[in-house]
Amino acid sequence: MPTKAYASQSERDTPAPWSYEAREPRPDDVSIDILYCGVCHTDIHFVDNDWGMTVYPVVPGHEIIGRVSAVGPDVTEYRAGDLVGVGCLVDSCRACEACGRGLEQYCGSGVFTYNGVDKHDGTPTYGGYSEKMIVSERFVVRVPEKLDPAAAAPLLCAGITTYSPLRHVGVKTGDKVGVVGMGGLGHMGIKFAKAMGAEVTLFTRSESKVEEGKRNGADRVVISTDEAQMQAAAGSLDYILDTVPVEHDFNPYVNCLGLDGTYIVVGQLTPVNPALELGPLIFGRRAIMGSLIGGLPETQAMLDFCAEHDIACDVEMIRMQDIGSAYERMKKSDVRYRFVIDMASMQD
Repeated sequence: MPTKAYASQSERDTPAPWSYEAREPRPDDVSIDILYCGVCHTDIHFVDNDWGMTVYPVVPGHEIIGRVSAVGPDVTEYRAGDLVGVGCLVDSCRACEACGRGLEQYCGSGVFTYNGVDKHDGTPTYGGYSEKMIVSERFVVRVPEKLDPAAAAPLLCAGITTYSPLRHVGVKTGDKVGVVGMGGLGHMGIKFAKAMGAEVTLFTRSESKVEEGKRNGADRVVISTDEAQMQAAAGSLDYILDTVPVEHDFNPYVNCLGLDGTYIVVGQLTPVNPALELGPLIFGRRAIMGSLIGGLPETQAMLDFCAEHDIACDVEMIRMQDIGSAYERMKKSDVRYRFVIDMASMQD
């Protein structure tokens, strides 16, 4: 099946029109006409081969919303016309402990939505910068009709990345949660923590984010470059969700945790520099944990939670043809807070 897409053909090559031959649907597959695709910073990392693992051509996109066009004979949960989503994974081993617990994101044989390899026929996986896709039913989620489908797209990465750890540690009414960073992940972390009943503190380096943070639900905003404000926040929080993707100093924020506090890292993948001071951990019985997106059951629960609490990502709509300028703006942090591609523009 010829499929129109936008692909990067080589390192740092802006995605441009391309087409590929989609695989034939299998009995458990759902065929999807893509309506919207969020633009994640991971897309840029793969286009630019920042992690040294990109296989070209690469069709990015793992925040996908679409309508079901057809289903295989073994599909039981979906039918043509359903509004559905696909996130960062399209397959896993389905047999390990993680998969058995619905934590497919921790499967050692997980298959990424793009830049992955199909487990059945060895073909490359291509992502949501495309007019259509074919996915196993197990890796499709139902999007509540109450949600704005365009604003729901980033929930499949930015949303679940922040929801999952907050649910895992059991954030509840009365807890005090700090969020470091006010970008695509950070603004969702604020919304989720607030909806779970927490008192929320935003840490940001930018004065311009103060009112935005409060508009998104933060009860207070701390300018992290202001030593007096950081000192006033010391020891005050039960949890801190660090969403910053670039190298930064964890230590000032760790000091803002109280006894038995937990520091949750979802952004930075590189080594910690400067080094983490262990004294404040030991003397405060504090913990540091990491977290990676969520499994399929939890992703569905997150979407249902968003529908119940009227939570959506703040988005800016773009045409597929404008992906290059969107990437440049993202590199300058010039987006509030997620670009979403209207895939109908591919027909222009």
